[in-house]
Amino acid sequence: MVVASSLCCSHALGLKPLHSTVNGTRRLISSTSLQAFTPRRSAPGNARIERSDRRNVRISAVNVAAESATASQGSESELLDWMTANGLPPCKVTLKERPGATPEEDSIRYVAASEDLQAGDVPLKVPDNLIVTLGRVLGDETLAELLTTNKLSELACLALYLMFEKKQGDESFWRPFINELDRQRGRGQTAVETPLLWEPEEVAELFQGSPMKAEVEARLQGIKREYEELDTVWFLAASLFKQYPYDTPSETFPFEIFKQAFIAVQSCVVHLQGVSLPRRFALIPMGPPLLAYRSTTRSMLAASPDGGVELRLDRPVKAGEPLSVWCGPQPNTRLLLNYGIVDEDNPYDRLTVQVALNPDDPLYQAKRAIVQKNDLLRTQDFQLYKGKEHTALYDMMPYLRLAHVTDPLDMEFVTFAQGPVCGVSPCNENAVLDQLVEFLEGRLAAYPTTLEEDIAAIADPATAPKRRVAARLVRIEKEILRNALAAVQEVIAALPNGSESPCYSQYRPILK
Repeated sequence: MVVASSLCCSHALGLKPLHSTVNGTRRLISSTSLQAFTPRRSAPGNARIERSDRRNVRISAVNVAAESATASQGSESELLDWMTANGLPPCKVTLKERPGATPEEDSIRYVAASEDLQAGDVPLKVPDNLIVTLGRVLGDETLAELLTTNKLSELACLALYLMFEKKQGDESFWRPFINELDRQRGRGQTAVETPLLWEPEEVAELFQGSPMKAEVEARLQGIKREYEELDTVWFLAASLFKQYPYDTPSETFPFEIFKQAFIAVQSCVVHLQGVSLPRRFALIPMGPPLLAYRSTTRSMLAASPDGGVELRLDRPVKAGEPLSVWCGPQPNTRLLLNYGIVDEDNPYDRLTVQVALNPDDPLYQAKRAIVQKNDLLRTQDFQLYKGKEHTALYDMMPYLRLAHVTDPLDMEFVTFAQGPVCGVSPCNENAVLDQLVEFLEGRLAAYPTTLEEDIAAIADPATAPKRRVAARLVRIEKEILRNALAAVQEVIAALPNGSESPCYSQYRPILK
């Protein structure tokens, strides 16, 4: 099976060229050349940009993409024409457009069926020479595998390659593809950029109370770490840079440029399974973001037995309808972070509840041994899946019962069986349920808006696009929390009348 990640793309895939020396010495190249790509003429100009000029580059959708604006605004047939001229077989798809989020925004392009299609059809097949993979970029699959197994990110290598390619302008074989990526500017098919490209104030305001805020911060920190490794990649992978007369990546590209390029690759890359390690991440023209993501489809981009990648449909599609692919079981936080979309029909949506044994508990070591015996951790994540909140509650209850035990003799009564089981004691059960109610109510109270206000914002056509997509995400989060709270209250209601008061432990478990 091959899983395709849907994508949207950012607008920072290039800067002006710099000279080719490192510490005053021109770099010697000995690795394999990029034989798979169409040969280029030598790169234009080596003029150095002063560092002060680079620092003053304005990172905006309009200015960063300006050098390719003319081509990007051209007809949607440019990409298809380029692909056809370079070996794209006859296909049964076309490119169409829909309006952007605002009148000032570029329209959103998408792949649609050019004729009626049936389940099992292959309307699009992209040959290998039009696909960018790490093995092809590096020109040596052994080196590509070395980089990936040493934890140097494939996405960082691909981002760096596209940034250098864009600097070539019309000299680049990939110019039409890069123009299309520029044009999308990190927007999903809902025409909203990934929150990784939002202002920090917007993220803080629109995701207050949501785990999405921490997800954005963590991902940006990860991208910063990738940037700090760029020069390592540059020195290890000579074949990636042998045709580029520029300085080391950290000298050539400011962090903000790399960040946007990395986000572009992250949101555009297709994750192929059942292929060699250097081919598992692929950039495919006419793939996502032009192909939309749907959580309920099983159509996917798959490695073709005779080479290239093909689109396999799982259902009939009428002529003119958009085509979509599945990108695996990802919750909506990942979909919004990676692709700028929220899928309200997503069966994989979930919230994580982290439960940790209290390290100050005198019984901590004994409790830790019991949870490990049951294949759990001292800090354990439990998933609240949308529509399956009762199941998640029953999964958490044994762990919480054990964590609330104060008498060592009671630990032997904790059962880690699936589903409803008898508790340790009535007072222990009440303590567990009371803490869950307190926790879930606290999570809901942390949001600045109510569920009803979110629903009204989504329905209001005057709501700003970012506000609307954020409201769609937090609305689903609140529904999951409300359902979980209702499940807890059902268990409380089923307790015998006159049940004992909670026996609270001084060392309650830690819930996050």
